[in-house]
Amino acid sequence: MALKIAILKETAEFEKRVAGTPEIVKRYVAKGLEVLVESGAGVSASFMDSDYEAAGAKIVKAAADATKSADIVLCVQSPSSLKTKEGAILIGLLSPYNAAERLAGYAKDNLVSVAMELVPRTTRAQAMDVLSSQSNLAGYKSVLDAASYFTRAFPMMMTAAGTIPPARVFVMGAGVAGLQAIATARRLGAIVSATDVRAVAKEQVQSLGATFVMVESDEMKQAETSGGYAKEMSEDFKQKQAKLVADTLIRQDIVITTAQIPGKKAPLLVTEEMVRSMKHGSVIVDLAVEQGGNCALSKAGEVVDVNGVKIIGFCNVPSRLATDSSALYSRNLFNFVGLLLDKEGKLAVNLDDDILKASTLTKDGQIIHPNFQAT
Repeated sequence: MALKIAILKETAEFEKRVAGTPEIVKRYVAKGLEVLVESGAGVSASFMDSDYEAAGAKIVKAAADATKSADIVLCVQSPSSLKTKEGAILIGLLSPYNAAERLAGYAKDNLVSVAMELVPRTTRAQAMDVLSSQSNLAGYKSVLDAASYFTRAFPMMMTAAGTIPPARVFVMGAGVAGLQAIATARRLGAIVSATDVRAVAKEQVQSLGATFVMVESDEMKQAETSGGYAKEMSEDFKQKQAKLVADTLIRQDIVITTAQIPGKKAPLLVTEEMVRSMKHGSVIVDLAVEQGGNCALSKAGEVVDVNGVKIIGFCNVPSRLATDSSALYSRNLFNFVGLLLDKEGKLAVNLDDDILKASTLTKDGQIIHPNFQAT
């Protein structure tokens, strides 16, 4: 009997992505899997039920119709309610740091739950790295959002009526989102500078044609975790960096903040005083607004105007490019599902595998991930 995969329609606010596209459904079917898709699951990402049927999926009316017999349930965000058979595997962006009660529920229901945001950033896991695939699009979209609220052009233009100077863009945080923001702003013709606490980011920033702004310090050499994320820095470093950033912000037209620390509130990078020092007509895009924000005055889901400085706090930015973000996310999941199958195409959850060990939250009725077990 073929293994069944369920693809659910998302119910979370601001969520337009889907965990499986018709292209990926074809690939599951080619592997001998049966795919059940909740009706309307892909509509917000421009994928119709007919597209899924043509790819070989079976369309079902409700989520429960898809999940009650499924061996693997795919989602973007955690479903509000879930009716599955015992031992089913739930895979998605499950936000484990903010979901103690939900994790207990997964364990109680004897689900194997997997949080894709915990997939390690290793060479072997690159094709499953959802944070990178989604952050890449978020960085791109952040520049377009900034441009839509900016009242000037990005590139320098020399016309018969005079010369238009290029926009100045400052990117705070040179991870995946930040580097894509730099590249996008440069393609649009802006003068770009960027900052990051990690010394390794300097070369990456400069390779994209941007200027690196950073307090030189020995602390920078240890500013990156083994997983590739930025560490929280000392208060002394933060004060010196804040002074340098404050002096830099005064000269900028657009600021894009991207700094996030897994499991913690986003670091404050732009204070109210800094915002008020910026030029009228400037734009700030806070990509960390849902984790508390890098800007003191940003508000989740809103565009705030402070003395002529617009602060954009859009939620779930990857979802604002739902078609492409769904395509990349679906491929990440497809590659991950491959780890769960043996050579005969049967389920085989091997927790000795470093990727599965790092990302599996619950199994056999217990919370097994050490980061989320009750102390």
